[in-house]
Amino acid sequence: MTLDLSRRRFLTGAGLGASALALSGCKVLDSLTNYDNPLRNVMEAANGLTYRTQRMLSGDALAPEYTRADIRQGQKPNGTVNPSDADYQAMAANGFADWRLNITGAVERPLTLTLADLQARPSRTQITRLDCVEGWSCIAEWTGVPLSAILAEARPTAAARFAIFYCMDTREKTLSGAVKYHESIDMVDAYHPQTILAYGLNGKPLPVANGAPLRVRVERQLGYKMAKYVHTIELASVLTGYGKGHGSYWADRGYEWYAGI
Repeated sequence: MTLDLSRRRFLTGAGLGASALALSGCKVLDSLTNYDNPLRNVMEAANGLTYRTQRMLSGDALAPEYTRADIRQGQKPNGTVNPSDADYQAMAANGFADWRLNITGAVERPLTLTLADLQARPSRTQITRLDCVEGWSCIAEWTGVPLSAILAEARPTAAARFAIFYCMDTREKTLSGAVKYHESIDMVDAYHPQTILAYGLNGKPLPVANGAPLRVRVERQLGYKMAKYVHTIELASVLTGYGKGHGSYWADRGYEWYAGI
């Protein structure tokens, strides 16, 4: 048995198994949103083990890539499929001509880029599999600009440890206002060669249901880590102070922050 297969099986058992249990939506685990729940502490420990093990064993190893013959169906959307937010609907109606991607935070050179700006940069196309925590997977061809190339332009400072993605889709409304989706990854994943800001799917512009105009592809993690409808990427030294301080919309609700496979 090769090291790669052994590593993938180990990580899948430690990470995907815990992730699937925690994120499957089973009512028996609804109390995981309670940070005093002992079961949640077990899940967090498993998450931390998966994260440390993958960093130790995987380095910058690539996720499997496939051929066009392996694409058997259209990419099934995960998460929100059509944000009802007025600002998003207006941008979508205008072909996203008014949309901008902002690179902010711990960078020497903040950037504001149009979709045309991104499409004019050298692109990467990869045929990879999205693994959803709900139990399904789907192979598709994604095209976009490597996040590492954008970071090279923005020049992160020494303080940058995380990339936080802010999205345009509101997930819930509270007395404090609209809660929009957000996600984050560490800089190792941000610089990974397969981490791209995708604007194309199966040779066509990215559909609204799949995150238009821009979504993240982080190929060694579960699908919910791949934020859709992204408008801002902020580099930061810590995750506290963003949302409820756990690194993502779902992590704020008791689920895993790191979901490596």
